[in-house]
Amino acid sequence: MDDKFSSLLRSRLKEAVAYVLAFGKWLLLAIVVGLLCGVLGSWFHHGVDYATALRGEYPWLIWLLPLGGLLIVALYKLAHTEGQGTNNIFDSIRQGKPVAFFLLPSIFFGTILTHLFGGSAGREGAALQMGGTLGYHAGRLIRLDDADLRTSTMAGMAAFFTALFGTPVAAAVFSIGVISVGNIQHAALIPCLAASLTSLGVAEHMGVIPVHFSVQIPELSTHMLVVVTVLAALCAILSVVFCETIHFSVYQFARNLPNPWIRAAAGGAAVVLLTALLDTTDYNGAGMDLIAAAVEQGTAHPAAFLLKLLFTAITLGAGFKGGEVVPSFFVGATFGCVVGPLLGIPSGFAAALGLISVFCGATNCPLASIFLAVELFGGDGLLYFALACGMSYMLSGYSSLYSSQDILYSKLKASFGAQTPDESKETAVK
Repeated sequence: MDDKFSSLLRSRLKEAVAYVLAFGKWLLLAIVVGLLCGVLGSWFHHGVDYATALRGEYPWLIWLLPLGGLLIVALYKLAHTEGQGTNNIFDSIRQGKPVAFFLLPSIFFGTILTHLFGGSAGREGAALQMGGTLGYHAGRLIRLDDADLRTSTMAGMAAFFTALFGTPVAAAVFSIGVISVGNIQHAALIPCLAASLTSLGVAEHMGVIPVHFSVQIPELSTHMLVVVTVLAALCAILSVVFCETIHFSVYQFARNLPNPWIRAAAGGAAVVLLTALLDTTDYNGAGMDLIAAAVEQGTAHPAAFLLKLLFTAITLGAGFKGGEVVPSFFVGATFGCVVGPLLGIPSGFAAALGLISVFCGATNCPLASIFLAVELFGGDGLLYFALACGMSYMLSGYSSLYSSQDILYSKLKASFGAQTPDESKETAVK
């Protein structure tokens, strides 16, 4: 009996030591990755802001957008990272493929150039790529095995996303759930969350203010739940239109203008022409000020969501760099702001619902979207946001911003069976 008890005790102690060592390993790695992503993310945030401010001070810079496109093509060719992007990070996590280190400076400077000259793009695509690259190479440096290397890559994604937006929980859940929808890597939660919290602290210390919107949430009522459901269904359709338009633009640009130099110059010229015709720069850059106006002031141009979609599709299709998530915020917020009052929803609250619903439908990440809503708008409207995310996820089908994303379960019933975006979307946004 004593021998059996001693054997059991040794087994338990060995197991406890293994847990302690694993926790220590991930905590140390998360702190290192979080520090790196926090510093670089803060520099990137300030760089994009400075580029945007410079363009505001010197509006003529928009006329140089075709030149900016040529500079981006040259940058990627010099770094030997042509055609690489967010999907490569996804492939690294799911299939163990390597990530080129020089993707980091390529997307860093490529995105800043896009914003400097007035391309319509976001920042989170760059965040996922730079964070994933940092996490991957930090893991390689300490010789992590294949499984742990994938977790390290996810931790980098979460940390860099947090450095830009200040949403650590949403960033962690998004990073572990966006690759293969329905297969959440719970073992990666602590590494991703610890890296995110570290990055958040560093970014705040370096002057990056977390994104947060003030919005009035109506009291809970049956009527409001019904009209929120209707708005979420419309946003689900809009998210499909958003994804398909981006993919169509990338495909058509690549097909009709296979030379990347000509493609970038032509796309830049098209954005410049549209800007001149509309006589406004509202749809150049990320457009965070117009998102804030829609959510906090309840104001948006009736056609803003369509114009932003057009500008973004041309920008990304032509090969400029940035991301698709902030444009999806813009499209959703301005659409909700315009359509919501027609359903009896206050315009600012409808803008918040539209923002989170289009993001959810485009990324297929309902849990991350709910957490994002709480971190962006506060927890008072949790039931409304949860309902909107659930509806948008279910009704948006299997469209996705990312061609490398797998949707492992049916959206209509609890049955396993991998659903992937159409193979025709292999040219999806990099």
